[in-house]
Parts: sequence; structure tokens; C-alpha cells
Amino acid sequence: MKRQRPDVVALKALLVPRAPRLDFWRARVERAQTIGDLRTLARLRTPRAVFDYTDGAADGEVTLARSRELFRALTFHPRILRDVGEVDTTIDLLGRTSALPFALAPTGFTRMMRAEGEPAVARAAERAGIAYALSTMGTTSIEDVAHAAPSVRRWFQLYLWRDRDAGLDFLRRAEAHGYEALVLTVDVPVAGNRLRDAYNGLTIPPQISAKTFLDGALHPAWWFDLITTPPLEFASMHAYGGTVGSLINKMFDPSATIEDLSFLRDHWRGKLIVKGVQRLEDAQSLVGIGVDAIVLSNHGGRQLDRATVPLRLLRSVVEAVGPDTEILIDGGVMSGADIVAALALGAKAVLVGRAYLYGLMAGGEPGVDRAIEILASEVQRTMQLLGVRSMNELDPSFVTLP
Repeated sequence: MKRQRPDVVALKALLVPRAPRLDFWRARVERAQTIGDLRTLARLRTPRAVFDYTDGAADGEVTLARSRELFRALTFHPRILRDVGEVDTTIDLLGRTSALPFALAPTGFTRMMRAEGEPAVARAAERAGIAYALSTMGTTSIEDVAHAAPSVRRWFQLYLWRDRDAGLDFLRRAEAHGYEALVLTVDVPVAGNRLRDAYNGLTIPPQISAKTFLDGALHPAWWFDLITTPPLEFASMHAYGGTVGSLINKMFDPSATIEDLSFLRDHWRGKLIVKGVQRLEDAQSLVGIGVDAIVLSNHGGRQLDRATVPLRLLRSVVEAVGPDTEILIDGGVMSGADIVAALALGAKAVLVGRAYLYGLMAGGEPGVDRAIEILASEVQRTMQLLGVRSMNELDPSFVTLP
């Protein structure tokens, strides 16, 4: 090939220097292209015990690995030559429009990941036009989240407590502050064996040992936030010092039965969602007591290891319960393609948890925005590549599970 002397004018046009950014971490968050990128940043920005609390699962973490692997191993079957110049990502969820086919799942102790905590997540959901579920184990109160994001679709997640009166008090407060749905989590009769937390010596609130002090020296910004913001504690219960597992075993009721769900149905006038179903017959029994939605969930692998992968169970439950009960799914979701696959197999919507927590740890509120943006763009692109213009066009013919 004949060579020529470089064209200085053309070379100058190729050199487009970027303006320097003072906020190094925010720039990195904005450049993140996948939830995996945000996870990498989260690991760098937070102490190991905090990252592991979010990232980890129970025992050998087999359930979490299987959930993610099934999403990776499925096969899409796209249609061709369809007009996908514009696609509609909205869905009807519990009688209202959601701008995207996913909601932000309830997660405990969110301010431990980043000081902004639950209000930052709620505001991000509000901007995105999607629902956010506040956990009973959250670090911001029912009232403060409502004030922080007055227009967000607010759900409140509840466990079955030994103290039934305390549970009813939560319901009254949530109803008074505009929470439209109650998410009753039923797969935690006792705490799962979360080995990473045990090895790291994680307590609530975090205690400074020699190990945590050394780790904190590598993450001074996180520790500065911890000591210069309100105390890190559960907002919906009395102060408690100890491990998450010991708190669960003390406060939650392992003797609860389906009759207790009927009791809550009688006292809650909003939508009722039951989360943690892993068997077909359990889903069918819930339909009989009038629940509005069921979440097929293995708690992100944080409870029983080697548990059912919800995606594998999805089609049989959807076919069995009929159209009057909406079926949602969670567990192992790391991309918008995962979300689209779940909807193709019959899910009404998907709950995402770790994905937005990685964003929160990586960059605070802008990090949650970026996590939602990544998932939304992946949902839209997957729809276009599959040849569908709306979620209503998805059906099981688009996906094969291994």
C-alpha cells in the first residue's frame, strides 16, 4: 500500500480531547455500560463486608449462580423485517402504567451501601416512572421515603412478625402515606446461612474492629459518610446491635401459616403482593385468598441454597393461575435482556435488587439512575433485535430454556 505524509488538518480533526472531570467516580459511573461495570466500581468503592453483604448469597451460593446461569444460557428466537423504529417499553402493572417492565425490589439496610440510601433509590424510581418497594429492614422510615419521593409508586415490603400488632402498625403507616401495595415476603421463616457476612464479622450497625479499620483505611469516603450522617439503624424497628441473621431469628415468626395471610388481607385495603413463592401448588393456594400478584423468588439466593430457579418455574405458574393474578419474578437479573426474556415467558414484570444497589454503591443517586438507564436501554435494544414493538407482542416462542 502506498503511504503518504500525514494530513495535519485531518489529524487535528481526529483529536478531540475530553474536558477534565473533577468528579472522577461520577465520570466512571457515567461511562459504565453494563450492570457488571457498576458491580466492579461498587467493589472498589465500598468496604469488603458491605460489598459482600450485597453481592453474596447463602451457603455455597449455588442458587444465585444457577439463577444467573439460566438467564445466560437461554436462547432467543428473533423475528425479522418488523418495523421497530419505535418501541413501547410500558406495561400495565397492578392497574397502573409503568414506564418500564421492572420495579426496584425491597432491599434491607440500604444506607449501609451508600449514605443517601432509600430516598436516593426512591427518587431515581420516581424519575424513571417505575415502582419502588421499601423494605421493613430499610434504614429510612415509611414517612421519610414518602416525603423524599412524593410521586413515586410506593410499595411497602413486610415480613410476618412474631408481634402482630407491630405488623399492623406498619400497615396503617404505609396506608396513611400513600403506599399502593404491600409486598409480603414469605420465604424467611429463619435467616439463611450467609457465610460471607459471618466470615466478615458484619454486624448491624457496623462495628470497628482491627479488620474493619484496615479495610476502612482503603475506603475513607465511605467511613466519612458513615460518621457524618444520621446513625445507621433500622428505621422501622427499635435499635438493635448484632448480625442480620440473629435479628431475623428474633423478630420473624417461623410458625406463620397461610391463615396469617388471610389476616393481613382483611387489614390491608391496597394491592397485596406475595413474594417468595417457589412451588406451583403454593401459587395456586394464594390465588384462593385474593392476592393481586405473586413474585416467584428465591430471595436472590440469600435463603435456601440449591432452591428453585424462578425462571424455570415461570411458565407453569402463569398457565395454572390464570390472568387475574399477576406473576412477577426476581433473582439473577443482570441485564435488560434478562427482563425481556422473563416477560416473554409470561411474567408481568421483573423486580431488580442487586442491580440498582451496585449503582448506589458505585455512585450514589446518579449511580441508581445509571443502573436504570442501562437496563432500560438494554430492554429497548433487545425488543428491537427480537422484532417486537411492545411488551404485548412477546410470547414464549421468542425464548427457549436449556
